[in-house]
Amino acid sequence: MFPSKGFAVTSTRRNFLGLSLLGLASAAVGCSTAGGASGAETRTLRYQGWAGDVSLPELAADLGYLGDVKLEWVGNTTSGPQDIQSAATGQVDFGGAFNGAVVKLKAAGAPIRSVIGYYGADEFAYNGFYVPEDSPIRTARDLIGKKVGMNTLGAHHEAMLGIYLKRNGLSPEEVKKVEPIALPPVNIEQSVRQGQIEVGVLGGILRDKALEKGGLRKLFSDFDLLGAFTAGTYVFTEKFLRDNPNTVRTFVSGVARAIEWSRTTPREQVVERKVAILTGRGRNEDPAALRYWKSTGVAQKGGRITDEELNVWIDWLAERGEIAKAQVKVTDLYTNDFNELAR
Repeated sequence: MFPSKGFAVTSTRRNFLGLSLLGLASAAVGCSTAGGASGAETRTLRYQGWAGDVSLPELAADLGYLGDVKLEWVGNTTSGPQDIQSAATGQVDFGGAFNGAVVKLKAAGAPIRSVIGYYGADEFAYNGFYVPEDSPIRTARDLIGKKVGMNTLGAHHEAMLGIYLKRNGLSPEEVKKVEPIALPPVNIEQSVRQGQIEVGVLGGILRDKALEKGGLRKLFSDFDLLGAFTAGTYVFTEKFLRDNPNTVRTFVSGVARAIEWSRTTPREQVVERKVAILTGRGRNEDPAALRYWKSTGVAQKGGRITDEELNVWIDWLAERGEIAKAQVKVTDLYTNDFNELAR
């Protein structure tokens, strides 16, 4: 385990474990992307955004870090796994997701590669597992037979729950008796307070607002488990990387600079910049969540990717029987070659 939101992959559906990824990967192999046929690289990158949020690429563009590379917004997503699937099939040029989703899609044969980290967990950006203040739940063993509400199954939150239970001595059979429940993130706090679930996973603005009201107690968090770590990466297809290396280098290095700008700039200025971007793009969005922003959670300088940050999910998926460990080599999952800040 490496020493290591943050918002995790955001969705209310079980997007990740039950997908027919082999069929999707086969479709992705035949997809074409701009650049290679004519010899001229594309300088426009199609992408999906997140409603009410400003992504690192959007921030990088506003800061002028992308040079002549333009971003073309094609709509919003509510799911990291869906976002990288769209990249794999050529519906967009890049996408970002929880690293476990990246590993799963790669294991299914999708020709994708991670190029830079974009979110993670630290002392400010973390996902906590919360119980009512007077709950008798104090240990991992107390979770047997209990419901744990989270934004999506088979992704970041369920992985953290599994690691927590295993580390605290629960057998595989006992782990199966802890029931993860997928709920819309906005409903999780209320479900905990009303006793519909015993534990709820909260991060970002939803966590901070819930804690302001009081009455909740943290059982553990992803930061408590792993320390600071990068949890998600942006991916391109291998073909796009071959056909458009200079465009990708400009993009990745620009996003890396935006990560460091966010890290070194006073929080109030970062929030002000993000709010200005969001309100200025005319998508009728509420900037309230941005005012709670504290950190990207990215652990390494400029979003540099490490073996450890992906190996942990290879191991987790293999333990669950979702992939065979030999299906994926960590060296095939990512490259830092396009990231000038990672050298």
